[in-house]
Amino acid sequence: MINFESQYFQKLAFKEKQINQFLNSALHDLRIAEESNITDVIFKFSYDALIKLGIALIAKKGRKVRSVTGHHVKILEKLSQLLKDEDVLVLGNKMRQERNVNLYDGGFFVGDKDSLEYLKFVKGAFKKAVI
Repeated sequence: MINFESQYFQKLAFKEKQINQFLNSALHDLRIAEESNITDVIFKFSYDALIKLGIALIAKKGRKVRSVTGHHVKILEKLSQLLKDEDVLVLGNKMRQERNVNLYDGGFFVGDKDSLEYLKFVKGAFKKAVI
């Protein structure tokens, strides 16, 4: 059983339509990543798609993610548990850290090879989610 800590998640019964909106948003970001040939776009939208997938699957479990410090880490942790795949936490967290350095420190850009590997990894997570 997955423990949803109350400081990061609140109970909320989502309607199927809302969950589908979360999934569609995640798939939209994944498509942008797949269709782009710009490294930064591939990386950013791959990461966003992974986070949104986590939000959707957490919503399916009747929980809403609270927007608090550390919530992306918790989303990745729960997504990893839901998919029963530790790589989701490890690689997802690596993506999160690289995104944060780029966003907040202005000094890191993912290369072509890495962004394509991240995209492949995120696509695999979507397949495991069976959506």
